[in-house]
Amino acid sequence: MNQGRLGLTADEVLTTTRAVRKRIDFDRPVEREVVMECVEIAHQAPTGSNSQGWRWLFVDDPDTKAAIADLYRASFYPYTGIEDPAGDDLPDREDPQGNRILKSAAYMAQRLHEVPLMAIPCHTGRLEGASSFQQASAWGSILPAVWSFLLALRERGLGSSWTTLHLPQEREAAEILGIPYDEYTQAGLFPIGYTIGTDFKQATRLPAEQFVHWNTW
Repeated sequence: MNQGRLGLTADEVLTTTRAVRKRIDFDRPVEREVVMECVEIAHQAPTGSNSQGWRWLFVDDPDTKAAIADLYRASFYPYTGIEDPAGDDLPDREDPQGNRILKSAAYMAQRLHEVPLMAIPCHTGRLEGASSFQQASAWGSILPAVWSFLLALRERGLGSSWTTLHLPQEREAAEILGIPYDEYTQAGLFPIGYTIGTDFKQATRLPAEQFVHWNTW
């Protein structure tokens, strides 16, 4: 096994890369060289016409993290209906797993400013008013790279979670981060840290045959 690697098989990485919130180590720094290894891997992902329009902005400055976390929380609490930052006032849901996920998300929202690192991947251009073809081409040129990045993190003992709730304030985030808003679209916000333990399991999913069609719908 290479130093710093878990030695997982491809199938293990693909099936055990989970959204990590409560098991983030908030106290252990994330080395920039490890991040750059993961970005190099991510850049082997597909990109339309080999355009390579991806950009990666990483934030480890405490004041900047706090400002971005405030934007996130400004959307998170109204969106989820949670008022208690600890998530103890969960709205009624019939799905116990959904409640667990929501409480976990509330925990991350509360502590988001404490994560060792934030990643905000971007793609060249804006998508307002774009056709489905243009949108599919753009998202298809950044999201596979983001997923590859998360898989690379997993193999190195790090975790993250895919969040988008700062995007209602995307322009404000761009101003804080110095992103040229008219030129780049933010694809999400990813809190990153080493995980407490690495024994993540497969998620519970409905059988695949319920979602598959052959030749016709």
